[in-house]
Amino acid sequence: MSIEIFRDAWGIPHLRADSARELARAQGRVTARDRAWQLEVERHRSRGTSAAFLGAGALSWDTLARRARLDDTARRCFAALERRDPETADWVRAYVDGVNEELPGAEAPEFARAGLAPGRWEPWTPLGVWLGTHILFAGFPAKLWRDEAIRHLGPDAVGLFATDGPGTAGSNGWLVAGARTGTGHAILAGDPHRYIEDPGVYQQIRLSCPEFDVLGLAVPGVPGIAHFGHAGTVAWSITNAMADYQDLYRERLRRTGAGIEALGPDGHWHRASRHTETVEVAGEAPVEIEVIETDRGPVIAGGPEGLDGGVVEGAPVLSDRSVLVDPPVVSDPSVVSDPSVGSGPSVGSDPSVFPGQSVLRDSSDLLGQAVPPDSSALRDPSVVPDPSALPDPSALPDPLVLSDPPALPDPPTLPDPPVALSLRHPPRVTEDLGFSALLPLLRARRAADVDRAFDHWVEPVNVVQAADTEGGLLHRVAGRVPVRAAANRLRPVPAWEPGHEWQSWHETPRAGLTDGIAVMANQRGPAAPLGVEFAPPHRAQRITALLAEKDRWSAADMPAIHTDTHLASAQPLLDRMERLDGLSPEAETLRETILRWDRRMAADSGEAALYAAVRSAVVRRLAAHPAFAALTAPPAYPDVLLPWLGLLPRIAFALEHLLRAEELYGVDRDGVVRGALEEVAAEPPRGTWGDTHRLAPWRALPEPDPDAPALSGDHDCVLCTSAVPGLTDLAARGPAARYVWDLARREDSLWVVPLGASGVPGSPHHRDQLPLWLRGDLVPVVTDWQHLTKED
Repeated sequence: MSIEIFRDAWGIPHLRADSARELARAQGRVTARDRAWQLEVERHRSRGTSAAFLGAGALSWDTLARRARLDDTARRCFAALERRDPETADWVRAYVDGVNEELPGAEAPEFARAGLAPGRWEPWTPLGVWLGTHILFAGFPAKLWRDEAIRHLGPDAVGLFATDGPGTAGSNGWLVAGARTGTGHAILAGDPHRYIEDPGVYQQIRLSCPEFDVLGLAVPGVPGIAHFGHAGTVAWSITNAMADYQDLYRERLRRTGAGIEALGPDGHWHRASRHTETVEVAGEAPVEIEVIETDRGPVIAGGPEGLDGGVVEGAPVLSDRSVLVDPPVVSDPSVVSDPSVGSGPSVGSDPSVFPGQSVLRDSSDLLGQAVPPDSSALRDPSVVPDPSALPDPSALPDPLVLSDPPALPDPPTLPDPPVALSLRHPPRVTEDLGFSALLPLLRARRAADVDRAFDHWVEPVNVVQAADTEGGLLHRVAGRVPVRAAANRLRPVPAWEPGHEWQSWHETPRAGLTDGIAVMANQRGPAAPLGVEFAPPHRAQRITALLAEKDRWSAADMPAIHTDTHLASAQPLLDRMERLDGLSPEAETLRETILRWDRRMAADSGEAALYAAVRSAVVRRLAAHPAFAALTAPPAYPDVLLPWLGLLPRIAFALEHLLRAEELYGVDRDGVVRGALEEVAAEPPRGTWGDTHRLAPWRALPEPDPDAPALSGDHDCVLCTSAVPGLTDLAARGPAARYVWDLARREDSLWVVPLGASGVPGSPHHRDQLPLWLRGDLVPVVTDWQHLTKED
């Protein structure tokens, strides 16, 4: 069978073959040719072996990947795929064959820098790459943050800090029906917001064989075009639904002569699987880790002795474990979980991870804790009292002469037994990653075909939009979300208590269009019943307002929406500025300048830079307030999870809620804003927003970038280029691609990625799309094979 590889002027591969299987092999070959280093980094990350060449900075990720059993989950899912859907399994094998054909000859310079030779891919490696890329999309570490916030600030803190947290990934997406376009055919447009990586997280590609001809954005390492595709007669796109489909369980574990046991909701101890693995670390001694899995799922933090670092349920671990009593037996042992959804010994579990500059795909110094803890404010009332502080019984009055006994302090109590954390999520439970959707998507001809394909989707849970040339439209949620107790969705729940088992699966909601449009930007939309925290509504409302400005739209009109920089979330801070009086002359001038600002976060705006400086000062001052002191101490969780637990970024992304709340734990917010204005007025920024708001893409091998480009936009703009106010103006996250799918003529469609089609430094197509991406321009889609160059 023949395989042909063509390139357009931007180096984008267009592949042609005689069958879907041969086309998958061609996709594997060209991806290994263009993205060899990226493929090997992702393979090692999915296996938990990246520290062997990236060093100690990757150890926390590797430990989590091992303990979460990502590679084992990928193996199980592939084995199940072979049983349930042998055609798709064979198609995935063909992709892996193509990767293995091309990878040994890869010339990416990073291999020499890291001292790494390309390895061999297994049939399940693409599934492992998918797991490693998407495991944190549901943001399960946010449950640890809510747990800390509730413990220190009370239940109201959940609503106050609710926002699109630092580790989640979002998108803009909008569908304009044919009644609202100049051609009478629908248009899909949008941009996925993810960590900007070098090489990029999306690969522009075209796949053509007798069965289908589809172009779109592929995930390197995974066959097909899952998220954004145009098949000529139908096109589709997704946004993150912000659904909650992963649970954390607090586990009580104990060691026995035979291994480890976990206390179950039936009040009995059950055998947990246990083995050890060795993680190699470049330049350091190997690290041995213990891998444990209970009936809920893999233990991702802690063990029988408690969480790493010695913290158990808010109290210090006693040095003498022998004094810890067995946990009480639950009162109703008849309550057990439903085996139909894997509540017994779980067929899998999967804590998937999110990449980082060493740990996260956003350097830990961007999202880490910046405010030093105030140890005087961290006293926990659950700590056991010092016995020396109790009254001496010999000094008490004679009880015989007292009408009432004296009020004695409560006797000291032991801390709760140690706990560990296990993770439960759909792929580990069902042995299904949703790969059976990938071939039907490529073969889709109508929106109804896309709909049926996404019935097989598992994770991440997405909002899907699709349209076809016959007027068919689709707006739905796709993916698996378990039905379980409300508490599971909010914070870690006790595994030893009944009522937290998974019962069944939610029906995924569907929605329609309003005035011929549907807009999704991670706000509370059709997926609202399935989630807890969503993105603020500003991006969705702004896109809707912009689309209302015209009766008819064209594909060429869409970049103006992609690049809109209006910042509606600035209003609460501006409102507090406006009502201040008694400012110094310098602060008064600063305030008036900011209040005259047009609310646009343009790279060339000096006023935007002033606003951002005051906002950052407000965030830092709030984070340093004694009311939040107990949240400044990093909890004893693995380092890879700590970015979700940093107080400063949590305040930064929830700032408008904190400023608008009726009361905020006694904090004088007007005083905070006043102090921030005076601080910035004393030393104002002298440049524009783009002077400090610059692109900082993630690289597995970090290197300085003296030419980091200036960026427009901000976290809540349609042009979502996220910094961390109060910590840094650098942006590690933003539009990882932009697309406009025109259903009237596919050749009028447009797309762009932040860097280029090639992942090889020095290639002419490594960064050639960057200038267009920065300006908001897009690359025309090429569909005529006569306008392409054939590659040997």
